[in-house]
Amino acid sequence: MRRSVVEQNEKIAALPALNRLGWERAGWISQLWWVPLLALAMALRFYNLTASAIWGDEGSSLLLSEYAVDDLWFHAAHDVHPPLYFFLLRGWIELFGDSIGSIRAMSAIPGAIAVGLGIWLTRQLSTRRAAVLAGVLLALLPTAVRYSQEVRMYSLLGVWLLGATLALVYWVRQPERTRYLVAYGLLMTAGFYTHYFTALCVLVHWAYLGVLGTCGQRLIARRAWWATNVAIVLAYLPWLPGLLDLVQHVDQLKVGGDIGWEDPVNALSVPSMVWQFMLQDEGLALWRPLFWGFPLLLIALVGVSVWRDRQPYRPASLLALFFLLPLLLVYAVSFISPVFIERYLTVYALGLSILLALLIDRGSWWGAALFVLLVGVELVGLKNNFTVDEQDQFNVPVEFVNRNYQEDDRIVLSDMMWYLSYVYYDQTDAQLQLYTPPKPDGTPTRPNAYGFGTLVDQDGGRIYLDHLSSLPAGTRRVWLISSNEAPDEFAPLPNGWRELSRQDGGGARARLFVLCNVPSMLPEGCP
Repeated sequence: MRRSVVEQNEKIAALPALNRLGWERAGWISQLWWVPLLALAMALRFYNLTASAIWGDEGSSLLLSEYAVDDLWFHAAHDVHPPLYFFLLRGWIELFGDSIGSIRAMSAIPGAIAVGLGIWLTRQLSTRRAAVLAGVLLALLPTAVRYSQEVRMYSLLGVWLLGATLALVYWVRQPERTRYLVAYGLLMTAGFYTHYFTALCVLVHWAYLGVLGTCGQRLIARRAWWATNVAIVLAYLPWLPGLLDLVQHVDQLKVGGDIGWEDPVNALSVPSMVWQFMLQDEGLALWRPLFWGFPLLLIALVGVSVWRDRQPYRPASLLALFFLLPLLLVYAVSFISPVFIERYLTVYALGLSILLALLIDRGSWWGAALFVLLVGVELVGLKNNFTVDEQDQFNVPVEFVNRNYQEDDRIVLSDMMWYLSYVYYDQTDAQLQLYTPPKPDGTPTRPNAYGFGTLVDQDGGRIYLDHLSSLPAGTRRVWLISSNEAPDEFAPLPNGWRELSRQDGGGARARLFVLCNVPSMLPEGCP
């Protein structure tokens, strides 16, 4: 009996230690609250990753990445984007291959990392609950998911700019810690070498420090801040000649259709852009009060957040600037030269999700209602993202050509955008040719050495075909790849051409013709 009492007392004495151990373990687990959010972001960005076909912009990324380092630097300087992403893509392909899953994974992974950085930034600006809310909204954000599934630089840009903004927040809180400015300088330099719209983020950060200056924090005048920005400029100097050369040839970029192809902006453009961010649809077919009401509600909430922001470091002001300043500046510039394009601004849409999370965190029933509304809209946007008809993709007509190709067939494409994506799927030994018929007044339509033209200009003598009648003598079969909408870009066809078969997909049409006027012998299929 006495022994059992002693054992019972020992067990009772051990309970506090067990409870303490349990709490410590629970505390360790609680530190991983962000893991499910990153898992959600990763799952959405890898879902249906290979469902849609490679399109022209992605094809241009792949062609650029095939060049040796020196040539890549040169051709990127003639393109409309800086070179860092293409260097990284080249290395990625060498390590993991060029399957569609592999090359798009290089965007999906940074896309998920950007969500993690957004959660981290939110936690520095507000509560853990706000960070969880931001994680959900960022993980589901349709525009971020879409451009995390393309072989382009937009998700990588999100990593650099959110990372730089996070480093800036750390420095604002602890200005004596210059290591945060070192990190800021490196991340912003990487951003500038990834996309020219990084300049908008610079304006955001300077404007934010200006706002803090009105609150008595004169960080904008600190030597360390100016020195960091000077260092960024110096680090960018090696690329400056290429940028200046590109600026001098803007007219050639416009002629080639690489810039200036976007429709002019109007009063509907800003709400339409908000709908694209959230719904992956311009919203122009929506009921007019809804079309205007939802975007105006979001912008009004941004304004209310700034108006009510009384915290020392003005987090709402930072996020409002991050979202609105680039949006409105690009909108204004687009009245002169249209560049109001969703993918260029996707990284700045991330700021809207974080700001709304901060606002929802402070609300009660209306905060919950707003969260449900936003998640509902984003889920519809994700459905639009993931709705892909695999039988209506550009790879379908290309694979049709691959299956039915015969030696010495010729393949001619009507447009540069078709050419850029066709190269990825082509499995024939044919020299692909680009149809470049002169205009009625004799003006040539061949691409110049800038924009996408830089990718084919050096081989222009073999690639460009000004007249179908200029095909080599003895050509018996020709594949024509064009849009499947009228008018026919190859019309009128030379006499004696007879169509044998066709295949549509992804807005394109592949047609096989036999040339029944070949003098040596009639090809199969001619009467």
